[in-house]
Amino acid sequence: MAKIIEGKRCASNLKIKITRQANYLQEKHGIIPGLAVVLVGQDPASQVYVRNKGKQAKECGITSIEHKLDTNTSDQELLELIAKLNQDPVVNGILVQLPLPNHIDSAKVLKAIDSTKDVDGFHPVNVGLLSIGDKGMIPCTPLGSLMLLQEHLGDLSGKHAVIIGRSNIVGKPMFNLLLQHNCTVTVAHSRTCNLEYTIQSADIVVAAVGVPQLIKGSWLKPGAVVIDVGINRIKTALGTTKLVGDVDFDSAIDIASAITPVPGGVGPMTIACLLYNTLIATCRQHQIEMLTT
Repeated sequence: MAKIIEGKRCASNLKIKITRQANYLQEKHGIIPGLAVVLVGQDPASQVYVRNKGKQAKECGITSIEHKLDTNTSDQELLELIAKLNQDPVVNGILVQLPLPNHIDSAKVLKAIDSTKDVDGFHPVNVGLLSIGDKGMIPCTPLGSLMLLQEHLGDLSGKHAVIIGRSNIVGKPMFNLLLQHNCTVTVAHSRTCNLEYTIQSADIVVAAVGVPQLIKGSWLKPGAVVIDVGINRIKTALGTTKLVGDVDFDSAIDIASAITPVPGGVGPMTIACLLYNTLIATCRQHQIEMLTT
């Protein structure tokens, strides 16, 4: 039976390191890292997510600055706010909560964020830096997934990794990260022929396709390590709902050597890595070395 990769525990350990670094910045340099989170509209899931980010930021010694805007906020109004945050020395990281209302051009908004404050890692400059292996801001979910893999496997060199999903948020940055850690990487997607065959040779499976329980245990190579990024709400036979991943957990647990649960796997690491990115951004902006422990 597979080992459960506990994202909550790994996230808690990372937040201890973040708190130590934040305290060091305040005590030695008089700097308190500041994270500005911009929420446009009343999406319930986004509101809960933003609230959790703010709570955890404060617990780690990071100032959380929330800007909640009306659904009818225009592109120009949002861009003007971002321009102010770019110039605000108290703000070290900027995150615009996605998805944005349909009338707002998300690509234009993300490009407007100062790339050195782009703690989501979505700015084209950071995308480019990641692709060439240079220092930029790494998207939080792929970074958290990488940390979980390293926690379990250590050195990833020579492993064959299959990523299911090619989004700009997870699939593509995950490809670059695993390639930099000397994996042989295959990216599968909705047009991939014989997906089952592609997955069967994988030492590492990263599922980020957004289809509930798509990947069956019988598709996995025995002993594979599975990182399930999917978060899908489905109805149960009792008429209630529950969250499941892109992997059929019940069948995969007997084949894989290790697997992340949903919920409680990658999700907690995403928020922890957002705070970690805020610290990295703060240190780079002030030309301060991060603590090594």
